[in-house]
Amino acid sequence: MSLEIKVPPVGESITEVVLSRWIKNDGDVVEMDEVIAELESDKATFELTAEQAGTLKTIAAEGDTLAIGAVVCKIEDGGAAASPKSEVESPKSDAQAPVAVAESPKTQDSYATGTPSPAAGKILAEKGIEASAVKGTGVDGRITKDDAVKAEAGKKPEAAKTSAPVVTAAPASSRNERREKMSPLRRTVAKRLVAVKNETAMLTTFNEVNMKPIMDLRGKYKDQFKEKFGVGLGFMSFFTKAVTEALKDFPAVNGRIEGEELVYNDFADISIAVSAPKGLVVPVIRNAESMTLAQIEKSVLELALKARDSKLTIEEMTGGTFTITNGGVFGSMMSTPIINAPQSAILGMHNIVERPVAEKGEVVIRPMMYVALSYDHRIIDGRESVGFLVRVKQLLEDPARLLLGI
Repeated sequence: MSLEIKVPPVGESITEVVLSRWIKNDGDVVEMDEVIAELESDKATFELTAEQAGTLKTIAAEGDTLAIGAVVCKIEDGGAAASPKSEVESPKSDAQAPVAVAESPKTQDSYATGTPSPAAGKILAEKGIEASAVKGTGVDGRITKDDAVKAEAGKKPEAAKTSAPVVTAAPASSRNERREKMSPLRRTVAKRLVAVKNETAMLTTFNEVNMKPIMDLRGKYKDQFKEKFGVGLGFMSFFTKAVTEALKDFPAVNGRIEGEELVYNDFADISIAVSAPKGLVVPVIRNAESMTLAQIEKSVLELALKARDSKLTIEEMTGGTFTITNGGVFGSMMSTPIINAPQSAILGMHNIVERPVAEKGEVVIRPMMYVALSYDHRIIDGRESVGFLVRVKQLLEDPARLLLGI
């Protein structure tokens, strides 16, 4: 007897997902509730679990786009787990063949004997090494990532010895093209960014912040802070706290347009842009206006770790009222961040650079950061946008204001 495992409902607005990765292989014995695959929607990554113990028989392949309710695999109970490899492989190739024809030969290869895994295939393709020239050490002779890395090292001298130096000594000059199907997340991000540019009256205003007061404060108390709260004291908590205070003075920056109405929020759900392995994600810190610096730091760390491991839920990425993005971690000096719709504004942080500035008639060297506020001019006027950014600057350059609320 076999049980069909189908794509479960993962959200009201989600109609399809992509099978991003098989965690268990065809023919593997699985336990009930064991994670067998990862599904990726346009918003998050989900785990698919076994609904009974037995032997896994895959139907869909990695990279397949599946509708909600579509059959992903079957789990057979009984003696299937003890079947010899020859008996398991035959139905497996039958199940995979139609998928490979409909999608790409790469999908079929990932299940064939003596061919590379997706990670290994990528390495071999980048180095111009044929899979047939590599001996696989994985299950059924499959070429693993380690095999590909080692083959890369061993391939260079052979190529240099048998070919003309000018042609083969510089593989970087090759004109190969690689095509990859856009992930659901990347497709959604692309659509939303274009929509924001087309549907909002977006402008950006700039200012600069002297980061010395915050850096001095962090240097003085970071050890005690870490010892008491178990988390480091970073810049993001200061910026988040400054933003929530400034939003109280300029509520339009925390609002949005909905139809022909303006919606204002008396709370601050701050979205934090995080670079994840599969693209940019924006998890939300709820009610940040009522949180301490330590609570904010803990929330940022927790969300960043979930983003890195693709464990963020749809709820954790939905419903923000204002976004902060930090391009400075990548070395950005200045940028014009794009609004995270349906929000009306986004604050961009940048790298900290020591620059000469004038203070009390003297030129001094200070660690300075450019900050940028992109906003929807339909709801936020110039006075409000500039005033908001100036208020953030004041709070950051005099951190005591954050504690005193002045």
